[in-house]
Amino acid sequence: MQKQKGKIAVSWAGFIAVVLCIVVANAFLALNSIRSLTETQSSLDNTNSLNTAIERLHLSVVQAESGQRGYLLTDRKDYLLPYNDAIASMQAQIMLVKSLHSEIPGQADRIARLIYLVNDKVAVMTKTTDLALANKDLKARQLLLTDQGRDLYKDIRVAVDEIQMRELNFKIEQFAKLSQIKNEAKLTFLITAVTSTLLIIGMFVLTRINLRNQTKYRAELEKQNENLAAKVAERTQELTIYSDELSRSNRELEDFAFVASHDLQEPLRKIQAFSDRLEKMFKDELGEKGVDYINRMKNAAQRMSNLINDLLEFSRVTTRGKDFVDTDLNDVVAEVLDDLEIAIKESETTVNLDTLPHIQADPSQMLQLFLNILSNAVKFRRENVAPVIDIKYQRISDFSETHNTDVEWEIITISDNGIGFSEEYLEKIFVPFQRLHGRSQYKGTGIGLSVCRRIVERHGGEITASSRVGEGASFTLKLPVETSLFTLQGEA
Repeated sequence: MQKQKGKIAVSWAGFIAVVLCIVVANAFLALNSIRSLTETQSSLDNTNSLNTAIERLHLSVVQAESGQRGYLLTDRKDYLLPYNDAIASMQAQIMLVKSLHSEIPGQADRIARLIYLVNDKVAVMTKTTDLALANKDLKARQLLLTDQGRDLYKDIRVAVDEIQMRELNFKIEQFAKLSQIKNEAKLTFLITAVTSTLLIIGMFVLTRINLRNQTKYRAELEKQNENLAAKVAERTQELTIYSDELSRSNRELEDFAFVASHDLQEPLRKIQAFSDRLEKMFKDELGEKGVDYINRMKNAAQRMSNLINDLLEFSRVTTRGKDFVDTDLNDVVAEVLDDLEIAIKESETTVNLDTLPHIQADPSQMLQLFLNILSNAVKFRRENVAPVIDIKYQRISDFSETHNTDVEWEIITISDNGIGFSEEYLEKIFVPFQRLHGRSQYKGTGIGLSVCRRIVERHGGEITASSRVGEGASFTLKLPVETSLFTLQGEA
């Protein structure tokens, strides 16, 4: 399924990339067409406006000249009305022409020359009219007969025709360009329609291919699931058989341990009993050396009995464990300190205790756990130094790779100021029957800390130690808050 999802993602990513490229290309073509159309239309509007302004300016000149000639010929002042109107509007028209821009090269110079000619023409007409109005008709006619005004009009006419002709040619070019742009726009729209159709068809085809592949992979996945289910069922059956065999083996081992302990303890009890009788009945006859041998035999038998009992206790941590219940570790430690009351008073031990949590645990095993650690702290003390035991508690949270989530832990640290040990023996102290000191110096079989490790591991936690020779030892108990995540409650 992951492979199929990857292929589908790649195919759709490629398709989307093609779609985006086509959309961008079509958008570029469309925007380019719109921009060209806008520019062309703007050019046409500008040339039309310029042509209209030039034509109106020309008509104003003609109108002013006609009014002037009519007045000069008839001496009637009513002819001056169109003349004055034309002169009045001519300045506004000149300003309008100046404000317009032509895209034709050199056209601005031609327009400037036209405006110059018009201003000269206006000046001549104004001078002639002013002379006539001042009853200086002779001078006005003489000025009129010089043909200066007529020559200026001819130049104006030529300039207007040249400007309009060039604007007309430019307009024709723009219309041709506009037609070409329209054709290109039609082609762009056609390309867009074709590519859109192809994209729809491609999307349909790609969807069909993906659906077909998905159906194929789903069928393969269902087949693999059936095979996996069959393997799981087969494996489950094997595990069930193995679990039954393991349970039976555990029961047989437990029965064997019980029988072995009973059968081994009986000869030891007889050895001890006959040793006592032998010592009582023949003490004088055996002498000092014989009594010493008997005491050694009795001590060896007692050590053997202790070893057997400790071994049974070690094996029963998991086989005889009780169900987990809510356990107040404060009550557990209080009971342990009560049991060790005499040893604590004799050694003048000081115990500093934090408030401990409630946990789900086997109370009897918690009692045994703290009893073993605290009794060791009292036992392995430095000479002429009163033991000080600190029991500290905190809760932490860290990531568990097993459960792929954060797990909360109860951390209990038990520290003392005893003789300590070298850290090269950190692992050795948790191995059954491993001792770091001689039997004559400190009593015990060396199984206490190994029992502690089994108890902590049964509760889903771990126990670690740190120490330096002559500076005391520190044992850290790390127990999960949610014990059910790590352990099977009750009998293993």
